[in-house]
Formats: sequence, structure tokens, C-alpha cells
Amino acid sequence: MSAPRREADVLEKTRVVEKRPELYKVVLHNDDYTTMQFVEEVLQTVFGKSPAEAHRIMMEVHVRGAGVCGAYTHEIAETKVAAVHEAARESGFPLRASMEEA
Repeated sequence: MSAPRREADVLEKTRVVEKRPELYKVVLHNDDYTTMQFVEEVLQTVFGKSPAEAHRIMMEVHVRGAGVCGAYTHEIAETKVAAVHEAARESGFPLRASMEEA
């Protein structure tokens, strides 16, 4: 006859579940003063877009009123939004960016 199991004798398997970080879309918003060229420059310098991709997103901002620049973790999205606002302020443009859950 076997001895009764004690709680200390039972091994528990822990399962590690990796949770992907939530992503946030960074969105540029159209205005009547920021030049198309400046928007393309911001897309290339802040977001690392190619000239063709920057032009496509700029046209989306121009025609639809807003365009998605990419999806990033919360901290990176915040940094990108701040970089857009800083570049716009330094250049005298009212360009705005925001972030929303992807």
C-alpha cells in the first residue's frame, strides 16, 4: 500500500504565456498650412518611410484628412508623436499627430 500524497510532493508545472505588447497606430492629421513636402520629410525622417511610401501616406492625409504612419508599442508611439510635434514646431507648421489603439 502506498503512502498518501502530501501536498509538498506534488510538482506543479507552470506555463509561461507570453503576451505581445499592445500596438498603437500613429496618425497624421491634415491642416491647411503644413506643406506636402514637409509631411513627406517627416514621414521619411521620423518614421523611416521610403520616398514613395511617404508620398502615398501624405496623399492619404491630404485627401482623407488623416493617414496612418505605422503601429508601435505605446512608448515608441508616444515618442514618434512628440517627434512630429517638435519638428512641426521648429519649422513653424501646425502639423498634428495622434495615437490610437491598433
